[in-house]
Amino acid sequence: MAAAETIEVEVVYCPAPGAADCTTLRLPAGSTLAEALAASGLAARHALGADVTYGVWGRGRPLQAVLRDRDRVEVLRPLTVDPKEARRLRYRRQRTGPPVRPAAA
Repeated sequence: MAAAETIEVEVVYCPAPGAADCTTLRLPAGSTLAEALAASGLAARHALGADVTYGVWGRGRPLQAVLRDRDRVEVLRPLTVDPKEARRLRYRRQRTGPPVRPAAA
């Protein structure tokens, strides 16, 4: 293998539901999550603050984590609604919707 080996990683941030900012990068082997974020420019484009967390393939990772080829780095927004409460609200909306009529036989 060559001394200048590189890895390919994808950095993803969803600023709002249904919107995604994806950047594919080629970085030197041994690059960290922090280096991928800096190279992607996501922090500058979206003015990310200290309230975001980071992960690789859905699992939380520190900024010092070393990346592997084909990793997907995810920038995670803080939750605005507790998932259990959101589920309860959806259920209530379904129950108060129009009545369901049985199918005619």
